[in-house]
Amino acid sequence: MILVTGATGNIGSALLRELHARGVGPLRGLTRDAARAVFPEGVDAVEGDFAEPASLKPVLEGVRSLLLVSRLGPDADILEAARQAGVEHVVLVSSITVQTHPHLGPAGENLAVEQVLKASGMAWTILRPTQFASNTLMWAASIRDHETVHAPYAETALPTIHPADIASVARVALTEPGHHGRTYALTGPEPVTARQQVDAIAAALGREVPFAEISRGQAHAQMAAVFGPEAADAVLDVTGGDVNDELLMVRDTVSQVTGTPARPFQQWASENAHAFR
Repeated sequence: MILVTGATGNIGSALLRELHARGVGPLRGLTRDAARAVFPEGVDAVEGDFAEPASLKPVLEGVRSLLLVSRLGPDADILEAARQAGVEHVVLVSSITVQTHPHLGPAGENLAVEQVLKASGMAWTILRPTQFASNTLMWAASIRDHETVHAPYAETALPTIHPADIASVARVALTEPGHHGRTYALTGPEPVTARQQVDAIAAALGREVPFAEISRGQAHAQMAAVFGPEAADAVLDVTGGDVNDELLMVRDTVSQVTGTPARPFQQWASENAHAFR
């Protein structure tokens, strides 16, 4: 039994589809509302709340492998519940900032989760993806309303990753030998700027999407109102304010692990154009 947490999210949903398409099973998808979850036929939809690790006890029954996205709940308690349930292998989705920006608060939190997993006695595989292509969904409302997209650091090019590539690496780690005790830094196949992302979305829509660069201060004010000032600073540092060679590096880990090249941002934009219409 493989349990996929965050099963309706960008990574979890893609992972369930891949596993199901390859005949892997049994599969269980964790969601807060099983009645509304749309999973491939045969996937067991189960309800649980990360905020209440005790609620995961029946969900974890019979599970041998687990995909866990970090920092969605009290990770130490979740991992202990998994250990007690007899889970043998955990694939953890952490963040590349653990190695590129270890001084930032969220990176430190991710590192702490990694360390808890390594000390748990369960087998582990750690995935450290860079910026997600799906982060551009924050522009969806503006684009749907034919408004200008505003973003800072318009010319900073990061090797943005398609969430399905994270799912593909997770699928291999969960189902094939040789990945226990491995840590994988994951990126897309090429650097892409915010301006180029908007251009790719515009091409997928078949119309122009206006773009304007804003200052860090303007972006911080917008983000801080939603996420708080510390989180806003962290996001802005890793999207252009404090980039380094390690963050900008394009890695071929996806192709090495899966045997398939990483998907370019243009593919993500084409597949998700409906979200911007």
